[in-house]
Amino acid sequence: MKTLRVGIASRETYKKRTLAIAKGEYVPTKDEPKIWFESLGTLSQVLSDQNRDLLKLILETHPQSLSELAEKSGRATSNLSRTLRTMERYGLVHFEQGPNRQLVPRVDYAGVELEMSFQS
Repeated sequence: MKTLRVGIASRETYKKRTLAIAKGEYVPTKDEPKIWFESLGTLSQVLSDQNRDLLKLILETHPQSLSELAEKSGRATSNLSRTLRTMERYGLVHFEQGPNRQLVPRVDYAGVELEMSFQS
């Protein structure tokens, strides 16, 4: 299973990078981060101990619905839904259509690798 490469960049730096890509002035290499966080604080919130445990649970048990994941994790479905939607925005989780139109959470990565530079 793959590792998701993430980076830390200020909103301004990320915006400049995105515009340069859109204008064809910059072509990202395949080993660059695919997901960017604005700060280490944001990264640590999204990948808190509790959320990493949740990702591991999804990987190991392959729940067939949010309800099943709520039962396995001991967390409320509404709380799980919010948490997973946040993780989805960062590419850590995606949803598939399950039986009876239920959302099935999936994780495609075994871990996360952080790239962070001290230079701009």
